[in-house]
Amino acid sequence: MHPSEPGARQAKKPRFQATGDPGWVRVICVGLTLAFIALMLLFPLMVVFTEAFRKGLGVYFAAITEADARAAIRLTLLAAGIAVPLNTLFGLAAAWCVARFRFPGRNLLTALIDLPFSVSPVVAGLLFVLLFGSGGLLAAISRWSGIQILFAVPGIVLATMFVTLPFVARELIALMQEQGDEEELAAMVLGANGWQTFWRITLPNIKWGLLYGMILCNARAMGEFGAVSVVSGHIRGVTNTLPLHVEILFNEYNFAASFAAASLLTLLALVTLVIKTFVAWRERNKGIIAESHA
Repeated sequence: MHPSEPGARQAKKPRFQATGDPGWVRVICVGLTLAFIALMLLFPLMVVFTEAFRKGLGVYFAAITEADARAAIRLTLLAAGIAVPLNTLFGLAAAWCVARFRFPGRNLLTALIDLPFSVSPVVAGLLFVLLFGSGGLLAAISRWSGIQILFAVPGIVLATMFVTLPFVARELIALMQEQGDEEELAAMVLGANGWQTFWRITLPNIKWGLLYGMILCNARAMGEFGAVSVVSGHIRGVTNTLPLHVEILFNEYNFAASFAAASLLTLLALVTLVIKTFVAWRERNKGIIAESHA
């Protein structure tokens, strides 16, 4: 075909673009975005690992394996190991109530679920001090049970649960509202009871969203500092979680050990990011497949 023919001229037209902004505007926007990401994320990550390994592998492994570091790691895992399952059960129940039922106070319940997002973690920790401290409203519970709440593991778990409470619930509420209840109603019409409907219909449909919320909940639980700092008492080797251990080492000018412990939290964040991306990809692909079948 000759270049002068209409078909040839049409074939050389540029592809349609969603924006009419000049090329230099897009270059500047992309450049500023990359520069911001490098400044706020990549450079700090590089600093953490550079400082952690500055004095060699021997110092690094000694810092993360000494007694106080091991105790901090164990306590962090324990707090997350208790808070995440409990908040998962709460998130499932709350999402089921909000997404499947209409009742007085439904909007208030949704607002209360979001409350930890609005309250400073330090204020949340102070609330537990006022509740369970000497003369607090719930201090009698601690005295009656003989269980020390503040400056002990129970207080750390309660503070961690408070700040991580919304993650699973908010993820599932939006997902279950979007999916609707047609499949569940069909299962009940066919004779399935509540547990059968939940295990065979509801849970398979929300499993990726549930896992997504649990990942975010776990990451926040292990990295929580403010609320835990208030209720822990900073007892070294007893009530210090890993973030608090990092702070103590840094305040003692033990920078190598501090950055070594911080690198563990950084690795946790990177692993969480990878898993979160994979789960989001699977959830997105599941939606695409479902739409294609429909």
